[in-house]
Amino acid sequence: MADIDAHLVEADPQSDSLRVFKDVFAGTCGGIAQVLSGQPFDTTKVRLQSAPEGTYNGALDVVKKLLKNEGFAGFYKGTLTPLVGVGACVSIQFGVNEFMKRTFIARNKAAGFEDPRLTHGQFYIAGAAAGIANGFLASPIEHIRIRLQTQTGEVKAFNGPIDAVRKMYNGSGVRGVFRGITPTLIREGHGMGAYFLAFEALVDREIKVKHVERKDIPGWKLCLFGASAGYAMWFTSYPIDIVKSKMQTDALDPKGQQYKSTLDCFRKIYVQNGIKGFFKGFLPTILRAAPVNACTFYTFELVIRYLG
Repeated sequence: MADIDAHLVEADPQSDSLRVFKDVFAGTCGGIAQVLSGQPFDTTKVRLQSAPEGTYNGALDVVKKLLKNEGFAGFYKGTLTPLVGVGACVSIQFGVNEFMKRTFIARNKAAGFEDPRLTHGQFYIAGAAAGIANGFLASPIEHIRIRLQTQTGEVKAFNGPIDAVRKMYNGSGVRGVFRGITPTLIREGHGMGAYFLAFEALVDREIKVKHVERKDIPGWKLCLFGASAGYAMWFTSYPIDIVKSKMQTDALDPKGQQYKSTLDCFRKIYVQNGIKGFFKGFLPTILRAAPVNACTFYTFELVIRYLG
């Protein structure tokens, strides 16, 4: 019981309100670190996922052509939207996850458990709740980002995030802005469940085995645990991300859309490319997973420690 961190235990309402603010702020900082470290990988992944067959021969070919035609700045196309949006998304993820952890600890204590710390199942549920809560914000933000990331050539279809939203809305209303919401919620729910389960289980094991407090876990281990969390998420949720990207780069006008639903998109990807079609762009995603999620969790934990 002594090993349980103060920031995971319910306190009085005033203190708890401050706790929520700290969790959200630390999550925002983690989100900014995530975008800045991961945008080049993400742009490469999206280009591979959404480009017509035969456009690229792999991740390195994307990098080579992007540098040649658009320069290094091409990797950061559409960065403003995720910089603001992902900061908000990650703040929701971490804020809800920490709230759920405190809720489960209070519930376990009320049930009279000798050790009220979360079970692995509770870690997963807490992360899944965080992912679903975030999915409603992540879907339109990622839709805007993908539209901007996949623009090539001199003539631009969108003149920035606001213009992208306007044209998506003109295409098919609110449904157009939220296109891909179903696969996004599936990815976020399961993906974040696996994500936070992996990180928290590793932290929990470190606390039990080493007999240390959370604040005493060294930074390099937090980075290692964060990298592992990224692998846990993407190895288990990547195929649904392919479906989301395909749907969010489809035509804006419903009459010209290739994919009529999430299931229709699944079916057409499989018919056209088989199982391998669900893993296009997997290499840059996995290469991205380690450094990006190491930065995300490390930043979150450092800010939490600084805020107290």
